[in-house]
Amino acid sequence: MITIFLALALAESFTGVVTDTMCGAKHTMMKDQPDDKCVKMCVKGSSDYALYDGQNYFKLSDQSKPAKFAAQKVKVTGALDPKTKTIKVSAIELAPGN
Repeated sequence: MITIFLALALAESFTGVVTDTMCGAKHTMMKDQPDDKCVKMCVKGSSDYALYDGQNYFKLSDQSKPAKFAAQKVKVTGALDPKTKTIKVSAIELAPGN
């Protein structure tokens, strides 16, 4: 019970675009394809889903939830590990106004 409470207390919200760890903000690997397709193809390879907030990239711990939000602006709820720059994902939803 205490562990659940601590996890919820440490949860933060992060807003940014779902991308991949290879391309980041610029999807130049697949020039003729839309960004969402590039993200999904890179993740099929050796990349991981990440969140780009306009300045920083954060790897996302959950690699299945972000798939439907590729290249879209989202709000991620979770805890950030600053050493690994990884967000332990609790939830992902479209950002307001998206």
